[in-house]
Formats: sequence, structure tokens, C-alpha cells
Amino acid sequence: MTNAPFWLGGIAATMAASVTHPLDVAKVRMQTIETAPGAKKPSILHVLRASIHDSGIRSVYTGLTAAWTRQMSYSLVRIGTYEEFKSRLSRNGPPSGLALIAAASLAGGLGGIVGNPAGASFSYIILVRMTSDSMRPPENRYRYSNAITGLFSLAKEEGFRGLGRGIGTNTTRAVLMNASQVGSYDFFKSKLLQHSDRILNYQFKDNLLLHVVSSLLAGTFATTVCSPADVMRTRIMSHQKSLYYTSLPPLFEKRVREFYSKGGHLHSSD
Repeated sequence: MTNAPFWLGGIAATMAASVTHPLDVAKVRMQTIETAPGAKKPSILHVLRASIHDSGIRSVYTGLTAAWTRQMSYSLVRIGTYEEFKSRLSRNGPPSGLALIAAASLAGGLGGIVGNPAGASFSYIILVRMTSDSMRPPENRYRYSNAITGLFSLAKEEGFRGLGRGIGTNTTRAVLMNASQVGSYDFFKSKLLQHSDRILNYQFKDNLLLHVVSSLLAGTFATTVCSPADVMRTRIMSHQKSLYYTSLPPLFEKRVREFYSKGGHLHSSD
């Protein structure tokens, strides 16, 4: 098999982000919206419908330039590095599942670290702030017009610490994402090739259908694994510098305390 260029993973991730960005916008807004204790959280369809009704179809593509910047830094490194690791591990035969997970974790960590502040961290900070800006009171809005102006504004107002906000949480999430996504993708693909579908009596072959099904399974698994870290990262990065939750442990401790103080009913107050 011909080796793909290192940058191809970043291009593919950028194309995917262009299609799924409205869902990412809704996700960020659902993670940062403040609701009264016991109130029902709005659904993703409600958030998208309300956004389009209030601000037009362009509102669900707010922050797209930040999403592109993030994919061409963080995703390029984590996917490209993993493929290089996997290629080296495969020189003496198919690598074990544990070896692939370790390679994916290391590649994800590198993606989370190398991207700071030039990519993954700052671009996700800008992405979170741009996509959740409409949820804020007018006097607290950032009003970034694009990723570049957002970067300069962030650096000017919050300095180096602002650019590195949430680096620990971002790296933790990157490790979990890469290990559970690209690692499980190879696992699902190999299992589907080895075993036929008993329900449909269908034997998968190495073609587009196999890659689509493997990607759907890996994406579902990775989203489930990364959801807690993703929520915390979003809330850390959406905060202004006056707030003190700039890393994972204090925010996690606060959420646990809230959970038990409310008798097991956790609500968003960040």
C-alpha cells in the first residue's frame, strides 16, 4: 500500500469539519448554556432551530475558520504521527491491539502539546468562544470576527497564559480521543474483515463500505469515551480570565461537589 502524505489527515479532518461544523456549534452551546436547577436541557435540534431562527443559517457556521485552523494543526499532527508510528510497528508483522492503542495515545498527546499555542489549544479556545458568543450577555461577548482576529485579541488581552488555557485538559482529551478513535478504528476494521455479519450474511471486504462502517463505530466509541473531558475542556476554554477554573482538576472537583450537594442531580452553572 502506498504511504499517504503526512498532511493528508489534516486535509481530511478539515473537510469533515466543514460538513459537521453546525453540529459542533450546537454541541458547544449545549455544553456552555446555563440552565436553572432541575430544568430540562435543550436538544441539539432545538439549539440549531433557535440559532437559525434568531440569526440565520450563517450562525451555525460561526467559528468555521477556527475549526479549520484547529484541524490543520492538531488533527494533522495526531493522525499523521499515528500513521507513521503504525507503519514502523508493522515492519515485522501486524502490530498488537495494545501497541496500536499506545501509539494512538502518544500521537494524540503530541497533537495536543505541539498544537499549543500555535494550533490546537488557541484555535479551540477561539472556536468555543465564537460558537458560544451568542449565548452570553451582550456586555460579556468576545465578538471575534474570525480566527486570526480572535488570536490577536486573545494574546493582547490575556497574554501567554490565555494562549495556553486548558492545555492539560486539551492534552488529556487528545490522548483519549486518539486512543479511542484511531485505535478502535483499526480494531473494528480488522474484526469486520475477519468475521461475517450473521444477521445479513454479509462478508465485508476492504472497500469504502468497510471504512464507513468502521468510522461510524469508532466515532461513536470515541465520542462516548471523550465526552466528560470534552465538556470540561469546553467550559474551561469558554471562561474569561477572571474565572479561576483553568485546569481540569479544580473544575472536576467542583462538578463532583455539585453532584453530591444536589443529591445526585448535576446542573450547569459554569
